[in-house]
This record gives sequence, C-alpha cells and structure tokens, in this order.
Amino acid sequence: MKKTVKDYNYDGKTVIVRCDFNVPMDENQNITDDIRIKSSLQTINYLLDEGARVVLMSHLGRPKGEAKPEFSLAPVAKRLSELLNKPVKFLDDDMVVSEDVKSEVKDMKAGEVALLQNTRYRKEEEKNEENFAKDLSSLADIYINDAFGTSHRAHASNVGVSSFIPSGLGFLVEKEVEIIGKALENPKRPFVAILGGAKVSDKIGVIENLLNIVDTIIIGGGMAYTFFKAKGYEIGTSLLEEDKVDLAKTLIEKAKDKNVDFLLPQDIVVAKEFKNDTEIQTVDADKMPSDMMGLDIGPKTIDLFSEKIKIAETVIWNGPVGVFEMENFAKGTNSIAKALADSKAITIVGGGDSASAVEKAGFADAITHISTGGGASLELMEGKILPGIAAVTEK
Repeated sequence: MKKTVKDYNYDGKTVIVRCDFNVPMDENQNITDDIRIKSSLQTINYLLDEGARVVLMSHLGRPKGEAKPEFSLAPVAKRLSELLNKPVKFLDDDMVVSEDVKSEVKDMKAGEVALLQNTRYRKEEEKNEENFAKDLSSLADIYINDAFGTSHRAHASNVGVSSFIPSGLGFLVEKEVEIIGKALENPKRPFVAILGGAKVSDKIGVIENLLNIVDTIIIGGGMAYTFFKAKGYEIGTSLLEEDKVDLAKTLIEKAKDKNVDFLLPQDIVVAKEFKNDTEIQTVDADKMPSDMMGLDIGPKTIDLFSEKIKIAETVIWNGPVGVFEMENFAKGTNSIAKALADSKAITIVGGGDSASAVEKAGFADAITHISTGGGASLELMEGKILPGIAAVTEK
C-alpha cells in the first residue's frame, strides 16, 4: 500500500504536487478543455484546507528541453486562479527552479499556491536526472503525485522527486489505481473489454493480459482490419499492419483456448477515400470491395456490441471503433458511448480518444470512471507497474 495525501500532517509544511496540466490550447493560448485542471482541484483544496503551502508543477506539450513561450503554463495559472477563487502565483522562470524561485517559495504563507514553469523546459526532466529532481524536491517537505497521465513515465518531477522527500498519492491518482485495479483484479462478471484505435501493436500487451481476465473482447477501429486479414478476408485499402497478421491469428487462437468470446465487426462502413464527404456504403465484414477502406462499424455490429455491453457487469473501453472525428464515421463510436451510458455495469473509459468521444457525445456524466491518462491506463491494463506510482513511499 502506498501512502496517500491523507497520511501526512501539513501544518507549517510546503508540499510540491505533480499535476497533469497538459491541456489543449488554441493558437491564442486559450485553454479549450480544462478537465485536467478541474481534476486536480480536490487534492489542491485538501492541502490548502490542511494549512499547507502548495507548489504545483506540470509539463505542457513537447518543448523538448527548451523554453518556448507557446508551451508556457501562464494560461494554466490564470485558469487555476479562477477555479480556486484565489491567486495562484506563477513562478515564470525558464530554469523552472532557480535561486529566485527558491526565495519566492520560502516567502509563501500557509494557504498560498504557486505554479512552476513547464518542467519540460529542462531537458533533465524526461531523463530523470538527479540534480533537477533534487532542485525540485528542495522546494518542499512532502511530494504528492496527482498526475496519473504521466505516471507511466520515469521523470525527474515524479520518480526523481520521490527519492528525496516523503511522498504520497493524490486523490486523482488514488482513484485511478483503485478503480482500474479493482476492475482487473476482482471484476464483476460478465467482464467485457472493448479495444479500438488504429494499431494492434499499441494494444498487444493489453489484449494478452485481458485474455486472462475478461469474458469477452470486442475489437473495433483500424486495428480490426489486421484481424480480418488474419482470417483471410479482403480488406481493400483499409489500415493494415502486415507484420502483425500472424500475431492477430495467434491472439484469436488464444482467445479460443481460454474460452474468451473474441468479437470482430460483422459489417463495416466503407469509403472510397479517407475524408468525410466521399462515397460511402455498408458491407458485410467479409465482402469489402478491394478499392475501398473501412472507417466505421456498421448497424449489425452496433447491435451486437451494444447487446454484449447491456448484459455486462464490468466494461472497460479503450480506443474508438471508427474515425469518430469525421461525422460520417462517428456513429459506431457514439453508439458504444451511448451503450455504456445506458448500461448498469461498472463502466471505465481508458483516457485518450475514447474519453474525448464520450465527452463529445455528451455521455461523460453517465460513465463510472473516465481515466485522465490514456497511456498510463493502457499500461495498467497490461498489468504493468507504473514507475511514478511505484516510487511513492510505502505505508
């Protein structure tokens, strides 16, 4: 068991919190979706109520170890001030930690909040270099990891800091680990996993691990066509990972051996070109025209998949089942989102595009848990240990 935010006394203490403020912005640096900022509020408010001085840190985008104004966290500090209803001091220093920053933090009073500049302005961050981790940890007495989305990475601002000062998990990370962990360790059955997205290669570990746990695996999205190829179907100009066809055959066989229902689409919405306004038709999965590509699941498949979700007690979903960004190929993904919303099961959506799809379709409030970390939730589903969590102090 890892220590959590509730395991420490914060009276007179400075706490440094790793958050995930990697939020989307438009070209004028206006935040277009602040869900990640809102997700951190429970931990921040708890620490403030307990009398801590709170120093927040996060990355934003990929500045690749250089200070680039377009990746500044200044807009995050502004939005955070509005959400907390109190000033958030933005410590705008390209070095992230400097003597000036240390002095500013030292002068903070209980109940005050500061935000460091983008941790990825320093190339040492992603290399988990000791000196940068030591500099970050020197700002505080206690470290809290509340950034699930980066917990699958061993960086200076999570793993590094943990080795210098006592640490714990924030409410958000604790919730993620508890809900996904419980679903995998002791699921209510029938347990259904829906896996979509473009590539089989992104999901190999997840499929192999879930074959030992679930009752049904549903495959959709671009990765389905590699499985169709493995079954000897014509896939036209659809997405294909030629080097994964044999693996796809093996996974289908493994599912059979383990008595796992392995469902592929029965019908497909196919198109002439990869664009919204193109010639479209719906065909059975084994009747695809050689000059067309599959871009969504068809109505028979929607009914089949929805029926499986309806009778499930636990459902995990990671990856859209079609090109949901285009209106003509979003029906399948939106139907999965609706089936999950209507379901009485424990429903877990594993971050990334699936989370966006659920939000976009307006069903977010009806889902048991939407993960804040696509890559991290995938690795958890693979049965991997996440370094950012493993590094936290044991109880």
